[in-house]
Amino acid sequence: MNNYKFGYARVSTEEQSLDRQVDMLTNYGVDKIYSEKITGTKRERPELHKMLERLSEGDTVVTESLSRLGRSTKNLIELMELFNKKGVNLVSLKENIDTTTPTGKLMFTLISAISQFERDCLAERTKEGLAAARARGRKGGRPRVDVDMLEKAKRLYRSKEYSIKEISKLTGISRMTLYRHIKGS
Repeated sequence: MNNYKFGYARVSTEEQSLDRQVDMLTNYGVDKIYSEKITGTKRERPELHKMLERLSEGDTVVTESLSRLGRSTKNLIELMELFNKKGVNLVSLKENIDTTTPTGKLMFTLISAISQFERDCLAERTKEGLAAARARGRKGGRPRVDVDMLEKAKRLYRSKEYSIKEISKLTGISRMTLYRHIKGS
């Protein structure tokens, strides 16, 4: 039974280059590289899914960094559970994690746990901050738009005499708010 090393490289935009990651994976000695130019927040990452389907027991996934592989801590943990279930190893070059070793498994678990802890703390601080603001009579969300200024901005826009930047400066209505209300009218 042959064990393969599969590399996974990802950049978030078309303008970014995969070269650095591909070079690192090639230098590591991977057998095949799956790469894509797609934001990590997208649920559907076709090349990652192709690689996951091809994995079998004893194979190794090599990535430049964990951030290239997972969209979130939860997603990384899910991928790690999948790798464990399939008997697949993970090597992350940046974080120097190699789950073929006991130390690598421990490091991955610790990093994942710390990341999850930080996310949980951030969520808790956000909830506490919102509760404190509400207790002082403040409400969250966007500030209300001055309806008169919004109407003035729309009239200026329809007149085609002013740029969006000029309209925003004259009325205090942001470009995005103006576009949202023009689109909605």
